[in-house]
Amino acid sequence: MTTREQAHLKIVLVTGPSGAGRTTAINVLEDLGYEAIDNLPFSLLPGLVESAPGDRPVALGLDSRNRDFSPSALLDAINLIAQRQDVELSVLYLDARAEVLLRRFSETRRRHPMAPAESPEVGVRRELGLMVQIRDRADILLDTSEMNVHQARAEIENFFAPKGRALAVSIQSFSYKRGVPYASDLVFDCRFLNNPYWVPELRALNGRDQPVQDHVRGDPRYQGFFDRVLDMTRFLLPAYRDEGKSHLSIAFGCTGGQHRSVTLAETLAKALAEDAPQVSIRHRELQG
Repeated sequence: MTTREQAHLKIVLVTGPSGAGRTTAINVLEDLGYEAIDNLPFSLLPGLVESAPGDRPVALGLDSRNRDFSPSALLDAINLIAQRQDVELSVLYLDARAEVLLRRFSETRRRHPMAPAESPEVGVRRELGLMVQIRDRADILLDTSEMNVHQARAEIENFFAPKGRALAVSIQSFSYKRGVPYASDLVFDCRFLNNPYWVPELRALNGRDQPVQDHVRGDPRYQGFFDRVLDMTRFLLPAYRDEGKSHLSIAFGCTGGQHRSVTLAETLAKALAEDAPQVSIRHRELQG
């Protein structure tokens, strides 16, 4: 038996009508450790399956936006993967009622991929008709009609989060001017702390720089605030694990997302290193 045959590759194929939550599902699976590949041309699938190393599960997003899409082509792709003895395939179909899909498109004012020159209603009806065969082939059918983004995320995590997996924690900083980050579990406003922006020699620096951190920590309210955030986070980590949650997202916000929020995010990430080994950090405004 070859090395490739010994590998057991896990693939989740995510599909469904536009607007039902496929992008959310792909993002959730990526957070769970899957290698996420969206809108891959069907012609490249055989090579992908053949070359995938097998040490990391793969999430494939395939739907009507693929340039070579047809119901038969998607079914062929599913069958191609399913027939391999060294691959564990799950087909996740995100669904929603026609009126819900239409409302979502109306709210975003996007053109429907199946009716770019026509009304979204035409596109929704056309796509649902095309996807019937795929829906019948699905291993997991998730109707998101009555779900918000957070509820859909929780349902997908329940299906695919590995049992006993360590809780992954992501911490990020952000600017309130650009809005609160999507799908944050805990959000802390640190705009009450002394702002380094008003100190000329600190303005061009950010919260990863020691002088900025020293300035923020010099605020007499800083330590009490940070200690309470840390204590609460440490209290919540085992509770989230017991609930079966696989990911906790914590966000710190300030006015510009450069100084105070960055300092808090950096400091909390270091403090949680022993409590939650899987800690990632992102500074939204510094990364663009």
